[in-house]
Amino acid sequence: MIEIRRATPDDAATVHDLIRGLAESQDQAWAVTVSVSDLKQLLTRPEVTYLIAEQDGQAIGYVSWLQRVSFWSGEDYLALDDLYVAGTERGRGVGEQLMRAAAEAAEGKLIRWEVAEANVAAQRFYTRIGAALVTKKIGRWQPK
Repeated sequence: MIEIRRATPDDAATVHDLIRGLAESQDQAWAVTVSVSDLKQLLTRPEVTYLIAEQDGQAIGYVSWLQRVSFWSGEDYLALDDLYVAGTERGRGVGEQLMRAAAEAAEGKLIRWEVAEANVAAQRFYTRIGAALVTKKIGRWQPK
């Protein structure tokens, strides 16, 4: 049985391992620069939510988001950061359980996220659970 629970600062090392698992699965391990200590602090922030999926006490996936406000609507929404299920657990409904838990936490608020164009499997998953996918280019800028 899968248990889904909110991560606490005491889960920072587990959260770090899960984030690295996602990054490695996308050949982007180099991009993870957050430390366990940083995560302990982030997990105390009220706008940050991180749910862990566990089976038999082992973390097998997560969904994370930030609560934000839209200046267009004036309403709060959930900005989904990541959804990840360990490779050996994929296809067993864990991702859907995590998304349903996020929907429950959203209490009717919009949930918004990005998915890479190349990640066709994720796009199929999101469409299957009833999400609308909107094409948009993502701008990134890190001024020096």
